[in-house]
Amino acid sequence: MGRAFEFRKARKFKRWDKMAKAFTRIGKDIVIAIKEGGPDPTSNSRLRAVIQNAKAANMPKDNVERAIKRATSKDQKDYKELVYEGYAPHGIAVLVETATDNHNRTVANVRSYFNKTNGSLGTAGSVEFMFEHKCHFKIENTGQDLEELELEVIDLGVDEVFEDEDGIMLYGAFSDFGRIQSYLEENNVAVISSGFERIPMDTKELSEEAAADVDKLLEKLEEDDDVQNVYHNMV
Repeated sequence: MGRAFEFRKARKFKRWDKMAKAFTRIGKDIVIAIKEGGPDPTSNSRLRAVIQNAKAANMPKDNVERAIKRATSKDQKDYKELVYEGYAPHGIAVLVETATDNHNRTVANVRSYFNKTNGSLGTAGSVEFMFEHKCHFKIENTGQDLEELELEVIDLGVDEVFEDEDGIMLYGAFSDFGRIQSYLEENNVAVISSGFERIPMDTKELSEEAAADVDKLLEKLEEDDDVQNVYHNMV
């Protein structure tokens, strides 16, 4: 198993246990993808990836089609992707990815969550260097030889290949997402889902009591509608 995968499995966020939250996140991803590359998934690779993720999350096809229709409406607001960085209590580094149509509201809310839980919102670059920005793909497991597969994709930037419970995971650098996606599509490899993660290069283990202090901040962040993903380096 890969290091990134093990960390991801170690702590599952409550946010994505709520179906409505997951669908809201995907809906925003659809809007951002369409504003960036248009509504045709055949020519918009980012939209294709979002639609794959919607299927993996069991989002009904009708919901996806409605989200695409709304995203093409002139009345649809644009979402801006912003990343906030800071420290939770006990020196835990936190990265918060948001998609917002109101920057002032979002930064005020994020700052208040840090302040109320004895954390501190930092400046750009204050903790980002502590995380690796990775892309990942889950592909169908059809009995491929993992060593042969790894040799095929290593030149694309893939640095981890391993079996997951219901597929095979590929991890690579954030910047190699497009190359890997193109290769998988050109070779008719069935992609179950794909996306990005920020993997801490060093982790920190806390006592149960200290971890509970950090969880208070994480829960407030994850409940905010503007927040897409939250990453940290607590084990």
